[in-house]
Amino acid sequence: MTTKDRFKYILAWFADNMPVAESELQYSNPYELLVAVMLSAQCTDKRVNMVTPALFEAYPTPEALAGATSDEVFEYVKSVSYPRSKAEHLVAMAKRLVEVYHGEVPDNIDELQTLQGVGRKTANVVCAVIWQQPTMAVDTHIFRVSERIGLTTGSKNPLQTEKALVKYIPADIIPQAHHWLLLHGRYVCQARKPRCEECGIAQYCRYYKKN
Repeated sequence: MTTKDRFKYILAWFADNMPVAESELQYSNPYELLVAVMLSAQCTDKRVNMVTPALFEAYPTPEALAGATSDEVFEYVKSVSYPRSKAEHLVAMAKRLVEVYHGEVPDNIDELQTLQGVGRKTANVVCAVIWQQPTMAVDTHIFRVSERIGLTTGSKNPLQTEKALVKYIPADIIPQAHHWLLLHGRYVCQARKPRCEECGIAQYCRYYKKN
């Protein structure tokens, strides 16, 4: 099976069987999504969703967060991974958001990455989820799943995976495809033991064919 055909069949299966695929992070505006995605680095969405209600109540706007200290924010995020550094990043991000962007979350990857603690993956998520831009965020799930099922071959880092995926995925479904692959990796094609017996794309999967 060619790579092009594998993409075609897998994307078609997801389109038929997972027509609604959305972020599991809870948010109500671009600012809240940006904060949630920053907190989700190396942390589960479930844990982030337990933390953000109180955090957003205390700091409902970038201006409010910019006026806080990292020690104050730490008390709200101390149950997530790397809470001390994330608290510092959140406050610094909010200050620049207010000072440079008047409290409005930028709608492009380059400007988003000028915010402290915002890398390419986070910027891609915000652009895809909020503005439906054809940006492919590659997290650990997508990096692993893409290689395992055969959408990528030998990618050494997330950027290589990103470039390989956007080459074959139509631009208009890239935001949705991100969630397809992420959720598939989270619930079916799990790291330690993929649940191949429950997988709808096993017949197209390179790993399944080999094993």
